[in-house]
Amino acid sequence: MPQRFVAIDFETANADLASICQVGLVTFEDGKVIDSWGSLVDPQDYFDDINMAIHGIDRATVAGSPTFTELFDEIRSRLEDQIVVSHTSFDRTALLQAAAKHGLAPVSSRWLDSARVVRRAWSQWSRKGYGLTNVCEHLGIAFVAHDAVEDARASGEVLLQAIRATGIGLEQWLERAVKPITPVHCAPSIAMDGNPDGVLAGEEIVFTGALALPRREAAALAATAGCDVAANVRKTTTLLVVGDLDILKLAGHTKSIKQRKAEEWISKGHAIRILKESDFIKMVDLRE
Repeated sequence: MPQRFVAIDFETANADLASICQVGLVTFEDGKVIDSWGSLVDPQDYFDDINMAIHGIDRATVAGSPTFTELFDEIRSRLEDQIVVSHTSFDRTALLQAAAKHGLAPVSSRWLDSARVVRRAWSQWSRKGYGLTNVCEHLGIAFVAHDAVEDARASGEVLLQAIRATGIGLEQWLERAVKPITPVHCAPSIAMDGNPDGVLAGEEIVFTGALALPRREAAALAATAGCDVAANVRKTTTLLVVGDLDILKLAGHTKSIKQRKAEEWISKGHAIRILKESDFIKMVDLRE
């Protein structure tokens, strides 16, 4: 049976997932790449130093590039009614948030999270270590990290290897990826250990700044979504959620102690994602 899907990746200018500054789309059919497309994007937003350090894209890089609104018809034409693959739910959330920000109707697609596939296809990555760079290194997939087209292609290659390794086809993975890795018999503990089948399972999260949700409620939501909740940023932290008001008001110029600590760890090579609270809320609300 023909197996066609489109792998997608975005790079962003700052902690707002709607601040897309690069897009990459790679179409696979019957196990082969049949089309690759990418573009720099003018996010019409500021560039944060930590994001620029990760992907090397700045305001000068995107000068003269089309805006997200100008590229949206092209993106829609490639994704509409397709199976769309992204590694974790960040890219899906970015597309939803950017479309909403610009008043554009969402794209109708079926989404498959290749990270969830990895966690079910290989037991050694069921709880941690399923980041794209780590998985590709072990599977022998060469790619240039933090280039949108390359990241998209790598996500697709990971999915293909999972299909070969398990014998589970593309359509079956759409169903299997949203089912439990193993049966869950109890709710997350009051110590805020993460639900192992949550959409963000394996992440360790810290909150900072003025949140719209009460801190205790935000922590409970994160734990239900799969995150281990910690009070302070440390070596094992993977997500730092910053209150929207702090992001908008400070525009990246003044940051909390926790955010500065997270950026210090990032500069040392630790994979910590910084995002705003509303993007976090949208991410944990994704059910499909």
